[in-house]
Amino acid sequence: MVLRIGNASGFYGDRFDAVREMLTGGELDVLTGDYLAELTMLILGRDQLKDPAAGYAKTFLRQMEEGLGLAHERGVRIVANAGGLNPAGLAEALRTLAVKLGLPTRIAHVEGDRLPPTDGVLTSNAYLGGAGIAACLAAGADVVVTGRVTDAALVTGPAQWHFGWGPEEYDRLAGAVVAGHVLECGTQATGGNYAFFADHDPAVLRRPGFPLAELHADGSAVITKHAGTGGLVDVGTVTAQLLYETAGARYPGPDVTARLDTVRLTQDGPDRVRIHGVTGEAPPPTLKVGLNRLGGFRNEVVFVLTGLDVEAKARLVRDQVEDALEHADSRPADVRWELVRTDREDAATEETASALLRLVVRDPSPEAVGRTVTGAAIELALASYPGFHVTAPPGKGAPYGVFGSAYVPAADVPHTAVLPDGTRVPVPVPPRTADLVPVPAPELPPPLPAGPTRRAPLGRIAGARSGDKGGDANVGVWVRTDEEWAWLAHVLTVEEFRELLPETADLTVERHVLPHLRALNFTVAGILGDGVASQARFDPQAKALGEWLRSRHLDIPEVLL
Repeated sequence: MVLRIGNASGFYGDRFDAVREMLTGGELDVLTGDYLAELTMLILGRDQLKDPAAGYAKTFLRQMEEGLGLAHERGVRIVANAGGLNPAGLAEALRTLAVKLGLPTRIAHVEGDRLPPTDGVLTSNAYLGGAGIAACLAAGADVVVTGRVTDAALVTGPAQWHFGWGPEEYDRLAGAVVAGHVLECGTQATGGNYAFFADHDPAVLRRPGFPLAELHADGSAVITKHAGTGGLVDVGTVTAQLLYETAGARYPGPDVTARLDTVRLTQDGPDRVRIHGVTGEAPPPTLKVGLNRLGGFRNEVVFVLTGLDVEAKARLVRDQVEDALEHADSRPADVRWELVRTDREDAATEETASALLRLVVRDPSPEAVGRTVTGAAIELALASYPGFHVTAPPGKGAPYGVFGSAYVPAADVPHTAVLPDGTRVPVPVPPRTADLVPVPAPELPPPLPAGPTRRAPLGRIAGARSGDKGGDANVGVWVRTDEEWAWLAHVLTVEEFRELLPETADLTVERHVLPHLRALNFTVAGILGDGVASQARFDPQAKALGEWLRSRHLDIPEVLL
């Protein structure tokens, strides 16, 4: 008995026609969609400030204008977290749409994740598990929309309903969590954003298809995609997604704690990867709560410095702007400068002869980042360095957000399934524990025998994928052969990681070893400041941190190159 679960969205704004592609491209039992991220909750919170009836992903509602009929014809259930801050409002809008389309679609929703915000907090949402989704499906729902559930809950919920798993069947639930984590980011599992993309025909990766999981009653799964769609599914693409936004051996969640150090991947044929051997443990006694607040106002000016004397030009304009800010009525509380040397000597084009000087300012007051900054910059247009211009006219500034997290007892969160007939069913809290035995020390392979080496980029043999969790980042690094693993496991230490990425030198870096995946997962605390919405860094979600690491040179054994 196989449950076929597909995904049609990895974020709010993903490919609009993916719902149609997944519903018409092959067999499915359940179609999921992940629309929520830390930044999305802030965006929805700001939407709801303007309109209390808003707060959900409007894109999903538009997709359902066609999707409801296609799902009804094919008997596919739809489960999505597009409810955001207002799942009840989205459910009501879907009922209105179903009546308009003349469809007998039964709509249910899950709520209880939204907690009363404290002072200064715009959104406060607990990460719920899949049990509420399972209850809605068991009551006959054709569509279930939720607020802030974990991304993997979109898979664990249907799996619990379909297979009848109890809350203490940890290994099975953990297998579903791992499958859900692979599916959650859509085409990142089918060749999107893939480190080794250059090894494949560009035509294959031009339009990757969305992934699906064939889930089995024992919790194992096969990750694949609809026949005839683009992209690829192999051990590498699945490994990359498994390492995305994770940390150590334990991956705690509201349904189960999945042991990532037990995951085994096997190529099961073309575009088929089998996930098996996953061990689960009891979930922790608390639920994570995502907190978004408005941090203040932000503005940015990017000066273009062309040709000769770049450093001197940067000093001149910086001194001029700083002088203007010092004499202004309200200097911004936070002023940051960054010179990015994108210029080349004797360049053949003006653009490649130019460097960028970024000025970023933040302040609780919009006035301090508005006219104060734009005036200081624009008034220098005829009075600064030769060739003065900026990439875009500076604006009045915009609000920015700050993300944080907290933990609350799971029993204090009113997880509720609202069934198609309106009945409200409290979802019981599964058994939990705070006492887990220590994870055994990973067994490393013997070091690769000594031999000649060559200075080369790490990415010649290693793949990487990186991402954000609030103000922290993770960088997962993996290799494809046992010989490469015997080298990587011993060479890429925390100290070497810091040396390769100097921005991490003064930050807390932890290394986690996942031998079955031939992978190392590094977590870097605080590198993203207050999270993506604060835009504290050039790459605010650490999406390319892994690619920077892959580009760095070190001594690699010639036998591996």
